[in-house]
Amino acid sequence: MRPLILVSNDDSYSAKGVHCLIDRLIPFGDVVAVCPDAPRSGQSMAITVNDALKLTELPDYNGAKMYKVSGTPVDCVKLAMHHILPRKADLVVAGINHGSNSAVNVLYSGTMGAAMEGCAFGIPSIGFSLTDHSHDADFTPCYKAIDLLVKEVLEHGLPEDICLNVNVPNIGSTPEEMRLAVACRGRWNDEYREYTDPYGHKFYWLTGEYINEEPENEKTDEWCLSHGIISVVPVCIERTAPITSDMDWLKDLSDKYNA
Repeated sequence: MRPLILVSNDDSYSAKGVHCLIDRLIPFGDVVAVCPDAPRSGQSMAITVNDALKLTELPDYNGAKMYKVSGTPVDCVKLAMHHILPRKADLVVAGINHGSNSAVNVLYSGTMGAAMEGCAFGIPSIGFSLTDHSHDADFTPCYKAIDLLVKEVLEHGLPEDICLNVNVPNIGSTPEEMRLAVACRGRWNDEYREYTDPYGHKFYWLTGEYINEEPENEKTDEWCLSHGIISVVPVCIERTAPITSDMDWLKDLSDKYNA
């Protein structure tokens, strides 16, 4: 039996990136794509709780079943698992995202939200992104990495609660190198700019600049991308932080509360 591969994204079912991804995945298994009906960037792991979800079957694309959902990327994965797929998927692949999901962006990314939801279901999951936001981006620089990583993850799997965040630099050709990396420490600056409409009402528009707090650290995904290297960052969905010595006051506080 051929592997069953679930595909989703946050750029919508009509995005070029998801069609390019399906083209690469067809040789590896039976592909089912379940994507938002409109762009849902920045949705992270959001779910729809106060509105009904509409699921629409679309014409097949290159042998893959296609569906659109009036919800978030995580909604798409959940609906696929519970109502669309004939059995549990062997692999979840999200993307190819139009734009980077490196560093702190992994926390906001709908692409990685879909990958992490697949991981939460206990399925090996990968998110792919290209550092090019254009509608008609050339995704061929991603193909070698997709082929290699999909083949190896299908063969070897991934550790429990771990998925992969793969970012490919837009250098106009296939990168010559791929590295295992860590997420860069950084933050966004000036995230909302204030404007005034013609009626004198204020409104705000998301903007900002990413501040890299460790630009010389060669282990980070941002360093890799700035040097034309594909970054592969293992992402853990287990959110519990290790209890370290500088948290002793919290343990003491527990003792005081329990006294």
